[in-house]
Amino acid sequence: MQYWLMKSEPDVFSIDHLKRDKTTWWEGVRNYQARNYMTNDMKVGDTVLFYHSNAEPSGLVGWAKVSQPAKPDPLQFDPQSEYFEKRATEEKPVWFCVQVQYDSHFPKMISLSELKSEKKLAKMLVIQRGQRLSIQPVTKSEFEHIRKMSQTTA
Repeated sequence: MQYWLMKSEPDVFSIDHLKRDKTTWWEGVRNYQARNYMTNDMKVGDTVLFYHSNAEPSGLVGWAKVSQPAKPDPLQFDPQSEYFEKRATEEKPVWFCVQVQYDSHFPKMISLSELKSEKKLAKMLVIQRGQRLSIQPVTKSEFEHIRKMSQTTA
């Protein structure tokens, strides 16, 4: 099993939306590294840390799981979508998405500043200056530390 952090702006798609919908296809990702994580590395059953970005404050808000493997992102074929990709064809798609399933909310958000204050998380990608990827790998030790933090945030 691998661990991931997936960012979403809460006014666009929050963990509450995921809870309501139960699952979602993680559409609209337009970064090659993030796409490659979805197509090459993410597996059904992998754990996802759900992160609210561009929020006050930003931070981790809950758990999800990868529930379906990557498939072509349908938005790339829709000329009306802001994610339309004119190079993409059904035979040669450019962009992909995995399905994510809601697991649970944290009792309380773990803010970015709290993450930055934890020495054990010093190398975590989300706290690195200039790191903007919406999908990031998380190490097992980072995951275990966050799991403990999430249980003590009530």
